[in-house]
Formats: sequence, structure tokens, C-alpha cells
Amino acid sequence: MTTTPLTGPHDLVEAAGHPHGGGNMKPHYDDRLANEDLAPLRKQKWSSYNIFAFWMSDVHSVGGYVTAGSLFALGLQSWQVFVALIAGIVIVQVFANMVAKPSQKTGVPYPVINRVVFGIRGANIPAIIRGLIAIAWYGVQTFLAAESLNIIFLKFVPGSAALLDVSFAGLSALGWISYAILWVAQFLLFWNGMEVIRRFIDWAGPAVYVVMIILAIYLVSQAGVQNISFTLSTTQLDFWASIPVMFAAIALVVSYFSGPMLNFGDFARYGKSFAAVKKGNFWGLPINFMFFSLLTVITASATVPVFGSLITDPIKTVEQIDTPFAILLGGLTFVTATVGINIVANFISPAFDFSNVAPKKISWRAGGMIAAVGSTFLMPWNWYSNADAIHYSLGVLGALIGPLFGILIAGYYISARQRVKVDAMFTMDAKGPYWYRGGFNPNAVKAVIAAGVPTVAIAIFPKLFADLGLFNLSAISDYSWFVGCGLGYVLFLLFERLDPRIPTFEGETEGISDGTVDTVAEAPVVDEVPVLAQKVADAATPGSGSGTSSSNAAATLRQTAQDAAGPERGTASSLRRSDAGPREALA
Repeated sequence: MTTTPLTGPHDLVEAAGHPHGGGNMKPHYDDRLANEDLAPLRKQKWSSYNIFAFWMSDVHSVGGYVTAGSLFALGLQSWQVFVALIAGIVIVQVFANMVAKPSQKTGVPYPVINRVVFGIRGANIPAIIRGLIAIAWYGVQTFLAAESLNIIFLKFVPGSAALLDVSFAGLSALGWISYAILWVAQFLLFWNGMEVIRRFIDWAGPAVYVVMIILAIYLVSQAGVQNISFTLSTTQLDFWASIPVMFAAIALVVSYFSGPMLNFGDFARYGKSFAAVKKGNFWGLPINFMFFSLLTVITASATVPVFGSLITDPIKTVEQIDTPFAILLGGLTFVTATVGINIVANFISPAFDFSNVAPKKISWRAGGMIAAVGSTFLMPWNWYSNADAIHYSLGVLGALIGPLFGILIAGYYISARQRVKVDAMFTMDAKGPYWYRGGFNPNAVKAVIAAGVPTVAIAIFPKLFADLGLFNLSAISDYSWFVGCGLGYVLFLLFERLDPRIPTFEGETEGISDGTVDTVAEAPVVDEVPVLAQKVADAATPGSGSGTSSSNAAATLRQTAQDAAGPERGTASSLRRSDAGPREALA
């Protein structure tokens, strides 16, 4: 049988950051559901360090700095803050491991694995919700990075101050210049693909740490060690009053990471083993976040004796240091940090999410560009400073992250019993196991609505009532993620018990990814045999292709045979080892 590649190396659906063929696009995959960005990966190469670096990029940001600093200003004793930090970040670690497993085992991104739970078409529901959230925050993070860049311009290009007096659409001319520079820089980084992004985050996270450590040492030397306090609040709560505040702090930590945690499968799919992903999560979350928080509170505490007031914004801290080198180094570092979190949290997610909606027309790159362009049209500088605008717009979408998480976990671990027929996620056949009813799993749709409505109400109405002067129940809103996650989990399992939809494929082994099995026997990849036969024939034919010599033909034949002999990721025929895959030299 002769097969013709569905795409070429420069087509719209070229695999993001991978050579042509990086995604295992089988001939029978429906192009309305698959391209080489969404198909299961042929090679999963990321080590635990790459996952660790991902979380460094997510933590080391202006938002992460302010969030960590705010916990030490809640009126809690320092040991209570650290207990809350540890509890919150361990919860994030456990949930990140849970959402990582289905994508790492099958080699597919977050929106694709949702086809198992929501149905072939229904998977677009969580994809679009997550994508819209990412678009909004992508613009915000780019704007924040531009603010850091403004400081550098004002310090080193004095004439740029005149550009602050000229504005368009609510943003100064200097702001537009900085925003455009950052927008283009992120575009170029993203356009070069996932491997370039991997190298960037491998470098960016440690670079931010180096500068933060230098900043902390400098400020402590100026303030004196005796003036450093691990409590940034001017008031102290008694023990019983501090308990609900501790729980609120735990909820804040989980909520802060809820977005990237939901679509962490977009990155976990690249992990060379689930063990490597879990190891990276351990170092990247509890260890990394605790050390970062420690640096944050030391730095913020030192600003009081050095500058005369508490400064919890690292950009403003750097701005107060009247040394050109410090401003340049600090400004560029926090620009790098903000770009890092923007790429990993708000660019990759909509790239896969929007590509999932129309794979034939929207590649991974095109999906990312939709997010980048859309975020600019939202003009985040106009509404970011308006707490009400954020609360009543993103609050609605953000409240749905919990239910979506709970439904995915319940569907994969309980209903599907971690057993997924990988190829079935890429067929529009009405008889396919994930077609359900018109491409939608009615149980998942009902669970989103039933869990989403009360969760949105909990997130939105307490503030509305307080603003109207009725009564203040705003503390309930702190737990909207937990409420939504629990409701989504329980309601989905209830609907599945009343009307079971998700298959478990008991007794089947061929083409099944079984998350409960770590090591299975290797079996031949039947689907690749016709492709191999054709390539052997092409390589053996004199003058075939573009004038391939006999030696090149032999090399092509050897490489093709090696590729075909390799186990297919994401099925029961792949060899599962915790140390699978070569160790990559990190850039």
C-alpha cells in the first residue's frame, strides 16, 4: 500500500518545534481531528530538569513574587505562612501529577485527552474556556513586561520621557513601543517551536534565581541582617483567628497555579517517562516555590529599612536602586521572567486549544497567534487596573477551571480506569467509542453546567453583595476552585453511574494506553509497516526522490527501519521504563 504524507515540512500543520513527522499522524486519522501538533508524539524526550525548569518559569514572575509576598502580610506568624505554603504547593504537586499522567502516557495535549471524557466534539468546551482565559492573561503579562522595559528606557534614554505625554487607546507611546518589542520577541520565541521554548525556560528560570539572590544579598547588606523579618504585616492575629486565614492562604496558592495546572498535560506529554515528570514536579513545585518564597520575603522585608516603606513589587524595588547597572540587570531579568510565564502559561495552552477546534485549518502556531493578536485587541492596560472588570469577566471563566479539572480526573481515573484507546481519539466515526451522542458525552456536559453554575455564583455574588452593602461573604470566594473541583468530580461520577458512557476496554490490549501498567511487552507497530515498505522501495529505486545516491538510500533505509522498529508512544505496545529515552544534553 502506498501512502502519501498528509503534510509537508512547511505546511500550516507542520509539527510545532519538531521535525516533520514528530507527531505520529497515521493515514487513517481524520484531519478534522488531527494534525502533527495534536497527534501522539513519536519521541518523548523531556527530562525531569525540563519539567523543573517549566515550573521555575511559572513561579519566577512578578505575579508570583507579589503573591508569595502577600502571604507574609496576612497577619500570620512566619511558621504559619510556611505551613500554608507547603500545604498549598503540595496540593498543587499532587494535582499536577494527576493531570500529567494521561497526557504523558498517551503523548497527546490537554484538549485531545479531554476527548475521552467530553467526547470527540465536546472536548472543545474545556479547550475554548481555557483558551479564552489564557488570551486575557497573555495580554496582561505582556503589558507587565512592557512596564519593566519602560523603566530601562526612561533610565538610559532620557528623551523617551516625552513619549509618556503622547497616548493612544489608553496607552502611552512609550508603552506601545515596549509592548510591541515584547510582543514581537515572544512571537519569535514561540514561532521557533517547542524545542526552542524548552531551551529558553531551561535558561530563564535559573537566570532569574541568580538575579534574585544578588538582589536579596545587596538589600540585606544595606538593611542589616538584624532588620530582616519574616512577617511583613504590622498586626498579628491570635491563634484561633489565624486558622481561617491559613486556609485562605492555602486556597490562594492552589488558585494561583490552577490555570497552568489544568493544562499541564500540554507539557507533560513531552516527558520521557511519568517518573521523570513526577520528579520534575517535586523539584519545581514544593522545593522551588519554598525557596522562591523565602527569597521574596527576605527581599521585601529589606525594603523597609533601605527605602523607608514596604515594597512588594520587584519592578519598583529595582527602580528604587539608583544604579544604572542594577536597573538594567533587574529590568531585563523581570522582563525575562514575565516572558517565561507568559509563554508557558498563556501561549502554549491556547495554541493547542484553538488548534483542537479546527486542526485542518489551525496549526499550533496559528492557535498561538490567535491568542497573541486577540490579547492586544482586549487592550489589557485599560482593564487590568480595574478589579471589578477582572472579577466579573475573568472571574466567570476562572471559576470553571475547578469543575473542568474535577471532571477530567473523574473521567480518566475512575470511569475510564486509566485505559484509553489512542487511535479512537482521532476518528469521526459515529460508531467510535468516544463519539457518544453526536460527538458529545452528555454526562460531561451536564456536569460542567451543574458544577459550573454554583461555582460561578460562589465566585461572583459574594463580592456583588458586599459592593451593594448587603452582607460580606467574600471569604467563600477564596474556595471556589475547591468547590468547583469537588462538584465536578462527584456530579460526573454520579451521572456516569446512572448512565455509563465511558468505555474501559476490559480484556483489550491492542492500541490501549493503560496508565496502571508501567512496563509491558513490546509489540510491533502494525500501522507503520506499509509506510516502511514504501520507503524501502523508494530507497532501493535508483534515481528516486531528488537524485538520492545509493549510500544515502542505504542510510535512509537504516533510519527508516529504526523508526519503524521503535515502539509507538501512547499504546500498550510501548515499553514503559522510568529511565526510557536517552539523556539529552541541555542547552
